[in-house]
Amino acid sequence: MAIVPALDLRTVSNDVAIAHAPANVEVEQALLGALLYDNNAFERIGDFLQAHHFFEPFHQRLYTAIETNVRKGQLAEPILLAEQFVRDTAFEDLGGIRYMADLVDRAPPSANAPDYARAIYDLALRRDLIRIGGEIAQIANQGDAELSARDQIEQAEHQLYELAETGGVHQGFVAFKDALHGAVTMAAEAHGREGGLAGVSTGLIDLDQKIGGLHPSDLVIVAARPSMGKSALAANIGFDVARNYAWEVQPDGSKKTVRGGVVAFFSLEMSADQLALRMLAEVSGVSGDRLRKGEIEAVEFGRVRDAAIDIQDAPFYIDDTGGITLAKLTARARRLKRTVGLDLLIIDYLQLITLGGGSRQDNRVQEVSAITQGLKALAKELSIPVIALAQLSRQVENREDKKPQLSDLRESGSIEQDADMVMFIYRESYYLSRLEPREGTEEHFKWQEQMDQVRGLAEIIIGKQRHGPIGSVKLSFNEDITKFGNLARDSSRYEVR
Repeated sequence: MAIVPALDLRTVSNDVAIAHAPANVEVEQALLGALLYDNNAFERIGDFLQAHHFFEPFHQRLYTAIETNVRKGQLAEPILLAEQFVRDTAFEDLGGIRYMADLVDRAPPSANAPDYARAIYDLALRRDLIRIGGEIAQIANQGDAELSARDQIEQAEHQLYELAETGGVHQGFVAFKDALHGAVTMAAEAHGREGGLAGVSTGLIDLDQKIGGLHPSDLVIVAARPSMGKSALAANIGFDVARNYAWEVQPDGSKKTVRGGVVAFFSLEMSADQLALRMLAEVSGVSGDRLRKGEIEAVEFGRVRDAAIDIQDAPFYIDDTGGITLAKLTARARRLKRTVGLDLLIIDYLQLITLGGGSRQDNRVQEVSAITQGLKALAKELSIPVIALAQLSRQVENREDKKPQLSDLRESGSIEQDADMVMFIYRESYYLSRLEPREGTEEHFKWQEQMDQVRGLAEIIIGKQRHGPIGSVKLSFNEDITKFGNLARDSSRYEVR
């Protein structure tokens, strides 16, 4: 059989000619031959290999034809496939039906197919690395009036991240059948999970039932007035995701998260130590206030020590850089995704992010709009849920009914528009505690009864949700350890609307 030589890689768009591109056409022929001889081998090579990973253009088209027939449950063999290439000049130049017959005649054992597939995939990544490297070198040498050196680094990181995650640069349009395949896969995974969640579990049963978990590519805004527990809720959710992290190895050697996930927490207000102390209080059950003051007994210290040992290996990464720019936040998230993995990104809080680089907009509304658009784009790029905390305006305090609503969001137009979900935290006990009448009066007894009814309760109000209904969910809240939890199912106070 005539072997097609590995041609020099064609000159890329930046006019950097790269000779002797890493490619092995014989390996491509071996894999295609194995697939034509035994169609069942296709199921053993995994989904990581795509047609564009082949170096020889005709091999790309042949692999696509084999894949299409196999997925339809039809036979993929030379005589049937040859009809699809009757007008393909490359097919005729290679020898036509005789070429495919030779591929089958010289096919290696189908058990070797996964090894050939990985070799082809690896060579394709190396070719893309060479191309990206050439483009980076050219742009750096020539300079660009519209791109600073820092912007060029960000651009390069984005290209490398995309290559690491997808094995190729995004091609723009996605065929509907590919999008449909992804949707069916998501539904199948949800069906296979406990609780039937389509997204990452928050660890809060009733909230999960209402929203179906946290969905990849979604921007989730959690908003409230100060002291309502925004940071606590975000930390509770993030840490529950990290503690339940489990993964399995894929055919291409990568890790796939099957439960929980790797979490990145940008704490722009609290230090990493303060955030860790909160989590230590939550897990140990010892009051965070007493932990800070050192007012704990030996038995409690033992619980704290045991809790620290138990949670120290959780994949929970904290960045407490104050006033971080959107560009730096994006770059660090991409880097973590590429090097360790990333399944959930949390930002505490939205209004503390800046655009940086002297690019401040004419007003804060425009700046926040650019930030929320950037966070939504990041969620889509990394295919992870992004939770961003946000402050509510003071107009909440001026109303008799202090339950928050969408119009209470600061710079609400842009935040509401870009978010896939907006959740508000409301604790009636917070406001009621500030209305305590004088002790011993009849009003005080009534107030005490009301406090007993609402103490330890919190309400999550879902003001917007693209994937489901709006409404509210009742949770428990322990102020001592700043922990949100599930209400007992048999409690008379339990309610989900």
